[in-house]
Amino acid sequence: MPSVIRLLFLVLSLVLTALIVWAIRTGDFFGAGDFLFKQPWGLVTIFDLYFGFIIVAVVIGWTERKWLPSVFWITPLFVLGNVWAGVWLILRGGKLYTALTRGQTKAPKDA
Repeated sequence: MPSVIRLLFLVLSLVLTALIVWAIRTGDFFGAGDFLFKQPWGLVTIFDLYFGFIIVAVVIGWTERKWLPSVFWITPLFVLGNVWAGVWLILRGGKLYTALTRGQTKAPKDA
């Protein structure tokens, strides 16, 4: 995976981590959760978030191939969220990039 993409995921993961720390220190976690679960768009947001985690979990499972690394990377995903997905992409995304670009000399016609 190109270094600039890794750097981008690192910066975004750090920004998200800082936002989480800020929200924990200044916000009402349970109050916000209560609000989210009572609002239709809050439920859509939560569903969308966890649907995205499932998509990332499938990509991780396909990329890792062995069950132990897959479990290591997938299990925390549903608690640590996109920060964990960002860490996986920074550390293991090269494996995914190689698998996706293997044998390609140019972009597929249907891309």
